[in-house]
Parts: sequence; C-alpha cells; structure tokens
Amino acid sequence: MLVGFHGYGEDADIQLDRLAAIPESHRWTTVSIQALHRFYQRRTSRVVASWMTRQDRELAIIDNVQYVSKCIEAVATEWPITSKIMFVGFSQGVGMAFRAAVNVTNFDAMVIAVGGDIPPELSPDSLQKISAVLIVRGASDDLYTNKQFVQDEMTLRSSKVDVRSVELAAGHEWSSNVSEAASQFLRQCHH
Repeated sequence: MLVGFHGYGEDADIQLDRLAAIPESHRWTTVSIQALHRFYQRRTSRVVASWMTRQDRELAIIDNVQYVSKCIEAVATEWPITSKIMFVGFSQGVGMAFRAAVNVTNFDAMVIAVGGDIPPELSPDSLQKISAVLIVRGASDDLYTNKQFVQDEMTLRSSKVDVRSVELAAGHEWSSNVSEAASQFLRQCHH
C-alpha cells in the first residue's frame, strides 16, 4: 500500500495526483488521506487542510495517528494488500508519514519524505521501526533547509534505518524528478 499525506493548505486529491505521477505506483494500492483540520483557501475559497498547528499539538498528533490507522484498516478490509506499506509525505505531510510509519503496526513500514523533516518527538528507538526511507530536498528549498536535511539523514542512519537521500535542482515542490526518485525507491523496496 502506498499512503500519501499532503502539505499545508492542500488536499488529498493533490497528493493522490503526485502518487499517480510516480511511474512505479501502479504496482501499489494507492491511498491519499486528507488532514482532519480543514479550512478555506483565501484566494479561491477551495477547502484545503492542515495536519496540525502549535495549539494542542500533542492531542492533534494522537487524533491524526488514530485517524490514519483507521483509514489504513478500512482500505485493508476492501483490497488485498501485502505487509509492505510506504508512507509518502510532502512538506507538512512528511511529519505525518513518519508518525504513521512508527505507530501503525503489522506492516513493514517505509517512508518517502519530500520537503519536510522528521518530527522532533520521534525517538531513535521509534524510528528503528522503519525499514527504509527516501528523503528528498530541493537545493533551493528555504522551508526544508540543507542543515535539517543533513541532520535528518544522520538521525536516520544512527537509528539504523536504511536511508537514501536525494537533493534535486528545485525549490519546495514535487517535480517530475521527485516522482522519478520515488519510482526508483519503490522498485528497490518492492522486491
């Protein structure tokens, strides 16, 4: 199963389109989960969402993890899936991808993290539950800095996680190069 988490001010459809753009995604049952905290985008009045804010952050994390777990359970009852699950996050969704990977049980959890960092509350012991991670950063991304990118790679390596890191000539975006890097990672993890 390939489970997507969108960024701040986006929706599940945007992340589902990103997942579909990954050439290797056709081999996976693909799911995109919409964040619980919805609001209107100012310019367009389109309904978008956020995973959480600083206010009641710990409670939001608990709610989000339970919600994601129930979504995955619902999909697993409808479609045949293997024990492998790839959590794919963009920007703010990266935090949820990591949280889901360490909290959703009975799966070989892996993560594709694009333009976002490892949540600070996750310990090295909890990160060891993840078998493989691809972290991707755009070289001109001001939101996910090179310093944080390097730190995240070191944190994952010291947690004994199989990590691949890719820095692309891009900003804070999901480009076709991101889709290709994700596809290569999925191919490696599918076997």
